[in-house]
Amino acid sequence: MDKKAGAVEIIDVTGKVDYADYLVLMTGQSDRHVATIARAVDEALSRDGSHAISIEGLPRGHWVLIDFVDVVVHVFNEETRALYDLDGLWMDARRVPLGASQSESV
Repeated sequence: MDKKAGAVEIIDVTGKVDYADYLVLMTGQSDRHVATIARAVDEALSRDGSHAISIEGLPRGHWVLIDFVDVVVHVFNEETRALYDLDGLWMDARRVPLGASQSESV
């Protein structure tokens, strides 16, 4: 939560794809910020017992994909997120509201 990711979205893709139930999208302000957010997500979930089976895109940091099997986390820089537009690709999928204690940033 303290890494200040922006535009966080949780997209429910249950039954729509065979590789995950949820996609989590978030944006960093720079490639370095993207890498920092991705490492923090991986470390936090590892501490809670959820270990990634794959991490792609580090250390470059334009787009980091972290695969937790049922949940796939995408951390983008702004330009790359706009280019691939996963938000638009899944615009008809249900969005999971962020918790009451969460805001625009993670």
